[in-house]
Amino acid sequence: MYEMKPMLQNQYNVSLADDLASLAGAFELRAAQFGNGAGDRDDFDALCNHVLIRDMCTDELVCTFRFLHLNSGRDIHKSYSAQFYDLENLRGYSKPLMEIGRFCIDPVTTDPNVLRAAWAFITQYVDDSGVGLLFGCSSFQGTEIAPYQEAFALLKLRYLAPKKWQPAVKAAHTVNYANEIQRKPDLRRATQELPSLLRTYLTMGGWVSDHAVVDSDLNTLHVFTGVEIDTIPESRERLLRASVA
Repeated sequence: MYEMKPMLQNQYNVSLADDLASLAGAFELRAAQFGNGAGDRDDFDALCNHVLIRDMCTDELVCTFRFLHLNSGRDIHKSYSAQFYDLENLRGYSKPLMEIGRFCIDPVTTDPNVLRAAWAFITQYVDDSGVGLLFGCSSFQGTEIAPYQEAFALLKLRYLAPKKWQPAVKAAHTVNYANEIQRKPDLRRATQELPSLLRTYLTMGGWVSDHAVVDSDLNTLHVFTGVEIDTIPESRERLLRASVA
């Protein structure tokens, strides 16, 4: 397990789950977010570190996510994302990678400092571990693309992965939105339709797969998402560094 430094961000305590009781809280929040009602556990949980963000005023768990460290792209097949995407193009990636998954915030929480606390931890881990690429599956609620037409039009227009890293199709049920959507997006509506985590990835220079995977088990539609640390805009990098200081 990663030995993290103590982290307090505004009124939030950021820590790693270190016992079954704290993990149970993470599973409960995840089950509420993804709606499968079964505790939302899988075999990858045993391989990952689990981050917990608590409101120190109420001691309530307001955010959780898990992450998997990979030494290089040679280990990409061990990732959760590799179940759904052909990631052969990333096998030659030479630096460490960090897969972020099951990211969820308590739906009654509206404080943007919760997301900032999560990114403060991710930034600290990237610095401590020399991570070169963040990646994962960014999820839209539901399994239909219709409510997110503007968002996917925007992803096609501006945010498709570089060809050298582009994931290929592997899952049985996908939507090839890069081919199917032909119009220009309404930028205001597109931004509103994007999930908050994906929106943050994109502001950091992130990119996505050219197709979405329909995940009926979790009732989500998701795209593979990558952020190369070396290409994060300088202004965003300064903000992330300031959050850790």
